[in-house]
Amino acid sequence: MQDEFSTDGAPDPAIWDYNIGTGDNGWGNSELQYYTDRPENIKVENGMLKITAQKESFMGSQYTSARILTKGLFDQKYGRFEARIKLPWGQGIWPAFWLLGANSDEVSWPQCGEIDIMEYRGQEPTTVQGTVHGPGYSGGQSIFKSYSLQNDRFDTDFHVFGIEWGENYINFYVDDVLYNQITPEDVTGEWVYDHPFYIILNVAVGGGFVGSPNSETSFPQTMLVDYVRVYK
Repeated sequence: MQDEFSTDGAPDPAIWDYNIGTGDNGWGNSELQYYTDRPENIKVENGMLKITAQKESFMGSQYTSARILTKGLFDQKYGRFEARIKLPWGQGIWPAFWLLGANSDEVSWPQCGEIDIMEYRGQEPTTVQGTVHGPGYSGGQSIFKSYSLQNDRFDTDFHVFGIEWGENYINFYVDDVLYNQITPEDVTGEWVYDHPFYIILNVAVGGGFVGSPNSETSFPQTMLVDYVRVYK
């Protein structure tokens, strides 16, 4: 699978579906945004996917944004998953490129497994995290490492975030630099990365990981995605 985002308009419906609304308790994280499928929040333009968080009153929420996923359309077990992304920034801005187990409807989280290829706090624009969540090691007990840029920030240019995933390892990369390897020995519970996962791209606002926006946070904030590519 690869999406180069070369056709202007909505994301390709053969690949991407939308999460809409506020989920259960702010998508389980006390997030503040309402996810929509409106072009104000998500569109493909000039060869880029643009996911934009807006500060606006909408359906009872004070912020809007978007979250798209390949659930039911594309999933894969093992291989290389990567995306070239320019991140937004600001207190309370929480962009992510991540995977969830395709069995997430039959098996509740975190038993289905979660692989966060790139997760980022907008108030810390030099640092990203690569994380796994599974049974016995989710939320605050998740297994992760951070990668920081020296004398640069993730909101000033594009970077390639990726994993290489095999039977007994998940390797995390930024710009082809390996910064984290997670194996069955590293997790405190069951290794649940032995089935297909689907892709999610989103920009959240607020929530436990980042806290709420403050007066310094400017809106709109846009995550630009140049491509998403998956290899066997």
